[in-house]
Amino acid sequence: MTEEKTWANISRFQTYLFNSGDNFKSYEMLGSHKVKIDGVDGWRFAVWAPKAVSVRVVGDFNDWNGYDKMLERIETSGVWYGFFTDIEEGMLYKYAIEAENGETYYKADPYAVKSELRPGTASVTKDISNNYKWGDKAWISARSKNSTLTEPMNIYEIHIGSWKIHDDGSFYTYRELADELVPYVKKMGYTHIELMPITEYPFDGSWGYQVTGFFSATTRYGESEDLKYLIDKCHKNHIGIIMDWVPAHFPRDAHGLRMFDGTPVYEYADPRLGEHKDWGTMVFDYSKSEVVSFLISSAYFWAEQYHIDGIRVDAVSSMLYRDYSRNDGEWVPNEYGGNGNLEAVDFLKKLNKIMGTEFPNFMMVAEESTAWPLVTAPPENDGLGFNYKWNMGWMNDTLRYMGMDPYFRKDNHSLLTFMMMYAYSENYILPLSHDEVVHGKGSMLNKMFGEYDEKFAAYRTLLGYYMTMPGKKMLFMGGEFGQMLEWRYDDQLEWNVLEIDKHKRLHQYVKDLNHFYMENKALWELDTSWDGFRWVNEADSENSVLSYIRRGRHAADNVVVVANFTPVERPIYKIGVPLAGEYEVVFHSSAVKYGGNKRITKKVYKTKNMQFSDMMYTIEVAIDGNSVMFLKKKPADKAAASKKKTTASKTAKKTTDKTESATAKKAAVKKTTATKTAAKKTSTRTNKSAK
Repeated sequence: MTEEKTWANISRFQTYLFNSGDNFKSYEMLGSHKVKIDGVDGWRFAVWAPKAVSVRVVGDFNDWNGYDKMLERIETSGVWYGFFTDIEEGMLYKYAIEAENGETYYKADPYAVKSELRPGTASVTKDISNNYKWGDKAWISARSKNSTLTEPMNIYEIHIGSWKIHDDGSFYTYRELADELVPYVKKMGYTHIELMPITEYPFDGSWGYQVTGFFSATTRYGESEDLKYLIDKCHKNHIGIIMDWVPAHFPRDAHGLRMFDGTPVYEYADPRLGEHKDWGTMVFDYSKSEVVSFLISSAYFWAEQYHIDGIRVDAVSSMLYRDYSRNDGEWVPNEYGGNGNLEAVDFLKKLNKIMGTEFPNFMMVAEESTAWPLVTAPPENDGLGFNYKWNMGWMNDTLRYMGMDPYFRKDNHSLLTFMMMYAYSENYILPLSHDEVVHGKGSMLNKMFGEYDEKFAAYRTLLGYYMTMPGKKMLFMGGEFGQMLEWRYDDQLEWNVLEIDKHKRLHQYVKDLNHFYMENKALWELDTSWDGFRWVNEADSENSVLSYIRRGRHAADNVVVVANFTPVERPIYKIGVPLAGEYEVVFHSSAVKYGGNKRITKKVYKTKNMQFSDMMYTIEVAIDGNSVMFLKKKPADKAAASKKKTTASKTAKKTTDKTESATAKKAAVKKTTATKTAAKKTSTRTNKSAK
């Protein structure tokens, strides 16, 4: 058998797979790698630049000249490579690419695993393959066996650079975050952390969504091993990590992917397909097999090398539609005359299939804001293959409703109820994300209608409603304690407001609400099935009240929810329940400890044999204005014990009353006799004196 030809340990098979769109670990072939060739240690560089005339490696090791570091072309693959023994770890480098037009372009390595801290734009040689000893084997094993669909998922979305900052304005490092963020998230009752993009990006103001390093963790917060430490610590504390990832577009920066070898390599050549004018970015050309290999390899890399548990794919809608944010004449129809980007659809199906196969129960989440069908259906069923989709419709409708004067809400009741028309058409996450607290939209608390004090009650009601509707949950940082200002990427959260009583009590409310969610299976066990939800009364638009039941696999787990979206108190409000017995208030947003204005006066309600809607029994509850309360049916033995205790209490009271009455009667008789005797003596003395 003829030995396969290799180029500095790059095989023909690897390049074949790369050119076919099937090399999902192309980062092992391309980029800079510390390798041994014929017993000699050195660094191999490899880059895809199909139309380049020549390629040099330039850096601080050759005064950015590079004529001593010329790369060779690997046949017809478009890949250039070289092996050099005088390179060390930590050196800065770029590729000097001579184009057909005679220009030379200085480009960062698309496959670099480390990048220079901005404003520098060079790549950095680094070997990350074995630079950290993981301790999360048990977590990864458990993850592969358990789908999150039937588990609680409560996500805390953060921007690392502004969660907290030091007094001198410097960022928290990955390791400092591990020591402070992880305990906080665990204490607050979140199951996952979603990181806004941590792939390298040049401009802070892009928040990470204009990526130049698809394999490079940003050096703003430390080294790759520090990020691994943070993720490892999360896993040891049973917290999952979801990372925002951006395969929809890339920036125009000179050192980036645009016109990489003097021609459109990564982007569509036709600007009607290849540019997002709204964002000033370039669109990946999903019809190129090498671009598919590049993007899928990036996702694979983060799962394999950094042990992340899921990826939220940003701006999926912009990928799916050729006319996304384009006017007539500014876009090109597909081969069938439609507006769907068919090659992007194929890419997403392939991406999701590979990630789901290689990393069992890895989460692929779509930020998709249109009615594109079957986003979370398997590719074999003509779906895109995502595990979850952000429910942007629910978010928009709900926040619009909460910003209204309650007087007008009765005419907009459907904004809350419409969700249940499609709640099970996809596997949804209900997002209250960073996008809703920027660009003049106001903080989450300030979206609520009313004066300062009123906003808190309304916000507690919103959060209680949100936490009990079908779908997984996600809240952006600061929303848990009522940040007053809009989010600012260049400043930390307003932690100082926790010195104010109302914010402190809201913080406690969110913590308790999160833990209630975690502890009650009915709120997540059947999230993808109609069996998990039942309306009690969705039609009370006149009072702006919703009532419904979240159901688990066992009736004992069911939670009855009553939410009042006006400030009007309802002292007697009838709701139907399916089973007879006693229903106990187990959580209430207007409790004093959460900032409510009164104590819950009644905690147990007994059913009446009266049909309500399609329910056989009725309870009459008292509901506060702007409040949400949860009730659970008391177990029969608990109810009986309660009844027995009540009866015993009444009997004891009767006995006590009877005893007290007899004693009082004797005392009264004794007192009366004494009074009469005293009166008689007084009368006798008076008579004697008179005589």
